[in-house]
Amino acid sequence: MGALVEEFGHPTYISFPVIAARLLFAALLGAAIGFEREWRARPAGLRTHILICVAAATFGILTIEIAHSTAFGTKEIAIDPVRAVEAVTAGVAILAAGSILFTRGKVHGLTTGAGMWLAGAVGLSCGFGLWQIAGLGTFLILVVMGLLHTFEVRLGIAADKRDTGERDTGKKMGASGGSSRDTR
Repeated sequence: MGALVEEFGHPTYISFPVIAARLLFAALLGAAIGFEREWRARPAGLRTHILICVAAATFGILTIEIAHSTAFGTKEIAIDPVRAVEAVTAGVAILAAGSILFTRGKVHGLTTGAGMWLAGAVGLSCGFGLWQIAGLGTFLILVVMGLLHTFEVRLGIAADKRDTGERDTGKKMGASGGSSRDTR
């Protein structure tokens, strides 16, 4: 029983309050990105973006912890942290690719896929403790997905609004016009 208690109290290189702060910050930034997607009634919204950010942050933290772990004995192990970045990128790319659809000669879901990919980068930034990069990255994602979309709608060049004729962002059309839900 003592070994089990000791295992849960396993020391980490990064203090647990810092780990918790990094994961919570990743969840907060993922929520900000996902909220914008939810607000526009797009797929892969709040929960998806939170999970991607927290998962990527966890992988970043695990990379740091593994690099400093004594679990492998005293033998020196060469660890390349870029592999964590590559693994998260590949994993999120699979999810993002699943959100991209080609129907009736049109591609939908590219913005959602790109947002998911960037949410992974934000999560890794949080996991590696690069708070400023994570915050700035989230700010830029929100500017691109939110403000630029509004600008496109006002200019009448937003592809999702051009097809339905709808001008109010985030609202669904009535029964006569179908739904404005775009998988972009």
